[in-house]
Amino acid sequence: MVTQPRALVTRDAILRGAAEVFGARGYGLASIADIAAAAGLTKGALYFHFASKDELAFAVIEEQHRRTMAASNAIAAEGRPALETLILLCRSLALQLLGDPIVQAGIRLTTDVASADQPVVEPYEDWFAAIEELIRRAIAEGDVAESVDPAVFAHFASPAFTGVQLVSATLTARADLLQRAREMWVVLLPGIAAEGRLDALRGLPDLIVE
Repeated sequence: MVTQPRALVTRDAILRGAAEVFGARGYGLASIADIAAAAGLTKGALYFHFASKDELAFAVIEEQHRRTMAASNAIAAEGRPALETLILLCRSLALQLLGDPIVQAGIRLTTDVASADQPVVEPYEDWFAAIEELIRRAIAEGDVAESVDPAVFAHFASPAFTGVQLVSATLTARADLLQRAREMWVVLLPGIAAEGRLDALRGLPDLIVE
């Protein structure tokens, strides 16, 4: 009989192995055999915990999303101004993409399995909601212009960061990700800053690379 603590340890090992393989090869080229080998298990042991490659991919995405949301919630709880918080959330995700294999693999998989029978929508919807709420707060705080539509901005900014990190991953293996994310905000800020606030806000993108 497999004890619960042992089962959890094994599941974590499988997720780490899956992240290694999915992160390096993507969903299409990853195999259960490769994932089992990376986890130090037999295929039979892996199938005891996950019935298919699809189930394993979605488990990695779920764990990635849990980690990114936990980090984001911790930053949001610090009570900073909303626009500063939003830029720090961008920095946090970039740092996780640089240092956490689960996050690297999960973010890649959200694109790789986009055409699956169970399309991945929850992470995107959560980010849209978080960005929209922060922009609403930033408008109320006087940093963002009232003419900015929070929902429209959220549906632009989140895909914009996705594109930035994908291109960074392709061209430099994300070595320039922080700088590219900073540049994204350098471009965005003049378009959303409230009248008379831009000069005071220009330094915010530098928080990403500090």
